Amino acid sequence: MHEKPVALVTGGSRGIGRGICVELSRSGYAVAINYGGNEAAALETQSLVGESIIVQGDVSKSDDHVRMVETILTKWGRIDVLVNNAGITSPGRKDILESTEASWDLVMGVNLKGPFFLTQQIANAMIKLGVAQLHRPAVINITSLSATTASTNRGDYCISKCGMTMLTQLFAIRLAEFGIRVYEVRPGIIETDMTAAALEKYRQKVRDGLLPMNRLGRPEDVGQVVAMLASSPIAYSTGEVFNVDGGFHLRRL
Repeated sequence: MHEKPVALVTGGSRGIGRGICVELSRSGYAVAINYGGNEAAALETQSLVGESIIVQGDVSKSDDHVRMVETILTKWGRIDVLVNNAGITSPGRKDILESTEASWDLVMGVNLKGPFFLTQQIANAMIKLGVAQLHRPAVINITSLSATTASTNRGDYCISKCGMTMLTQLFAIRLAEFGIRVYEVRPGIIETDMTAAALEKYRQKVRDGLLPMNRLGRPEDVGQVVAMLASSPIAYSTGEVFNVDGGFHLRRL
């Protein structure tokens, strides 16, 4: 078994995923950087971290899950942390009265079905390896403020992220007996290529007072919280939600 703890970050090639990979590496993890199609971006992320490998795979496909996990276990013999970060926004951001079944299936496959079955597979692998031999085993799910904030032009995306909240609770309950912690990290508006098309609108909303913390988030803001949850000796907490949103979730009069 590899000396360093190992983390798999899905969608680790860009944006929030890249920020998570960098911060986990700084916290002493060997990192498996998953990417779907952009190998150049994955290699760029790899150049920013320490010990790492890149693993191609479509998170919506169970066959790819098997191949990714086998690659990591063959290389390092362990997986201590799974970060379910890969996600896509609603194609075309169509109004819910015009959204399509094809869009629904695509978004749910990547954002919800994939994390569910990948978590299932890796949790079973952790149990088989022997949780006591792992370093603070955990599953960390990256959701979105859209888990609780409705956007009628991204209905499938919002529902997928809301589903991830329940996924977190279900696995937190089921895996507690094995000592595997499960958390949800809920980012707000983060400056990435996924939000690029709407960034100016979001910047104006921030200028107008949308957030108590008067700036948009950065990938490293999310990465630092993930690294803290992964590496800290939090032994008696599971199923928690950690908002990384500049205070967006706080109600104000």
